[in-house]
Amino acid sequence: MNVRNTTPATASGAHSGKAARTAVPLALALALSLGLVAGCRRGERPEPAAARPEITSIGVNSWLWQAALATLKFMPMATVDSAGGVIVTDWYQNPNQPDERMKVQVFILDAALRADALQVSATRQVRRGSEWVQAPVRAGTVQRLEEIILERARNLRQAAVAPR
Repeated sequence: MNVRNTTPATASGAHSGKAARTAVPLALALALSLGLVAGCRRGERPEPAAARPEITSIGVNSWLWQAALATLKFMPMATVDSAGGVIVTDWYQNPNQPDERMKVQVFILDAALRADALQVSATRQVRRGSEWVQAPVRAGTVQRLEEIILERARNLRQAAVAPR
């Protein structure tokens, strides 16, 4: 926003005393009345910050992205593409279950913080002798991962927009 000072200047280029003291408050009052300071046209209401999609230079919803990375930080990462919203972990083997390993894929599909903007899938393998074979993922595992990521994302957003 550019607000020009329309107060007349003296011959030396400096503002006269009374004019200088009133120019800034008058310009600010005018800008506020026209809705220029809030970035809106007259009669429009600004969209609340919490309602806007949070798109950053990473290309996807930043809250979902941060939450997904935080949720999966214990797993080794194979692919992390912030522009495309893709996280693929490498195989993770729980030390308490050495004959089982898991791989997780997270896709952030939208710029909005919504449940349908997140897709999680998982692959599980178990060791049979010296080979790893595909096994079904336990019921509720993928759904629980999605819930954890969404809850973290909401908490991150709330912490960012909460008054301090």
